[in-house]
This record gives sequence, structure tokens and C-alpha cells, in this order.
Amino acid sequence: MTVAPHNYDHERALWDTFAASAFKGLPDGEPVFRWTQYADHPADPGPALLGDPASALEIGPGTGRALAHLASRGVKAVGVDLSPVAVARTRERYGHLGAEFVCAEVLDHLGEDPRNYDAIYSIFGAVWFTAPELLFPLVAARLNPGGVFAFSQPPAIPGAYGPQGMYKGGFAGPAMFTYRYSYPLDAWAGWLTAAGFTDVSVTELNAPVEGHIGTLIGRGVRL
Repeated sequence: MTVAPHNYDHERALWDTFAASAFKGLPDGEPVFRWTQYADHPADPGPALLGDPASALEIGPGTGRALAHLASRGVKAVGVDLSPVAVARTRERYGHLGAEFVCAEVLDHLGEDPRNYDAIYSIFGAVWFTAPELLFPLVAARLNPGGVFAFSQPPAIPGAYGPQGMYKGGFAGPAMFTYRYSYPLDAWAGWLTAAGFTDVSVTELNAPVEGHIGTLIGRGVRL
């Protein structure tokens, strides 16, 4: 497998720009936890996919709404994000609920922070933007026995597999870019199994409107 040569300065700039834009349109109200890109998907499994964790780590929490939802239910909730803009905004918006937001690169954080969790998850977050053979073993090492690892993201475009570069905001101006990783369902299941997870499931949840883009959802349990 090919691992993209990351430049975290470029990636941090991209995610700072994304965070500044995302929070402008973020409505007030209760935090929400959903795995799909559709606000009212009737088959979205919600936080039940994580079981009943006492502690959870979200890798790439973005606007922080899912993590805040868990914190509001009494879960000891931690999120790690590369963007200082996102972390500052999420702390301001949801810190009062007890959610902790950390600014760090996910591989560094998982390798250096000694805390373990009952659940680690990613919703269109770090799993989509990090090489799975590097990320998944680190996730397994930070889970308690019986802990759940779950993630969602868009399914791969057929035939377009591996690391793929992505520019922010078109093809003019400063080169802010990142890499995302796309694979067929069985490849994601293979990465989970290789990292030591059991009860592995990787499926594509159809969109609520026929013909629209579905959602890849993966899950595994640490022995």
C-alpha cells in the first residue's frame, strides 16, 4: 500500500479554512450525533453503534457536535483535531458540557497520549484522511478490551482506490491540500482484521434518496 507524504502545514491551513467556514453556518441548539451526511436519515444507527461507553475519543471531530452529544450524556469525551481554529471554536461552544478538545496530529496523539477509551470513532474524519495501516493499530492500542472502533465516510468511487490528493477551494490561490484514503469495503475490513479487531463489519448504508451517495460505515471490537 502507498502512504501519501503528508505536509501538516498545508493540511492544517486547509482544515483551519474549513473550520472557519463550517462554524459560520452552524445552527444553535442541541448537539447531534449522526454517522451519515443526511440530516434525517431514517436508518442512521446513531451513538448506539458505539455500545454504552464510559469514555470515547473522536478523531477529527470538526464542529464537535457528535462529541458534545456524548458529553451531554455523561460520557468522558475527548476529541483530537489538527486545526487550532476548530479546537478553539469547539472549546468555546461545547467546553461547558465537559467535552475536551485537543489540538494535535492524530497519529502523534494516539502514539503519545497514554489514555485508553471504551470507544474511538470518526465521522467523516481522521479515518478518511489517514493511512489505515498506520492508524488502525494505534487505535487498537488505545482501546480498552472490548472497546469499539467505528467510522463513517463516503464510499470509494469504483476503481479509484488508495491515497488521493484534495485541494481546498478550487485550483487557484495558495496550495492548501490534504490526502484522503479510499478503498472497497473488503479492503477496510482487511485493515481492521489486520489490526486485531474482531466482529468486523464494513457496509454501505444507502442514501435516503435512491441514486444518491451512500455512507460507508465500519466497525470492529478490540479483544
